[in-house]
Amino acid sequence: MKRIPLVSSLLFVALLTPARAFADITAFLGVTPTPNSRPARGFAVGMGMVIVGFEFEYSNTSDDVVDLAPRLKTYMGNVLVQTPVPIAGLQFYGTAGAGGYNESFTDFESETNVGINLGGGVKWTLAGPLRLRLDYRVFTLQGSPRYDRPHRFYAGLNLKF
Repeated sequence: MKRIPLVSSLLFVALLTPARAFADITAFLGVTPTPNSRPARGFAVGMGMVIVGFEFEYSNTSDDVVDLAPRLKTYMGNVLVQTPVPIAGLQFYGTAGAGGYNESFTDFESETNVGINLGGGVKWTLAGPLRLRLDYRVFTLQGSPRYDRPHRFYAGLNLKF
């Protein structure tokens, strides 16, 4: 009988104890294969607690005039759900987010609107706070973009602090 109040009290204290928060920053290079393979680069700044994290991400994909592939800039706020601790140095995560984008093909042809993204990846511990981040995203762009479902894969260096 006395165990139930003790267990309940310990659980209550554990839930009220703040989780250790951390922040990280990622600089990345990648590729957008929609409609052809073009380089992408950008950065992400995030913070998180044990399982849930939040980040802001900026990405810039180059245009390709020959293949009629537009430049794509995205500005996304994302929510991450991740493994609470690295497993063999790997921390897996899934992400979903929303924000804005600008797609431009020439100086006169441009589309600015909102979009969402879904994806996932892994942060692989290299040494100390330095990690390799591998990420895959699928974007759904609203409005009238040339390509409304571009994909992106990137690899980046991530610093956890």
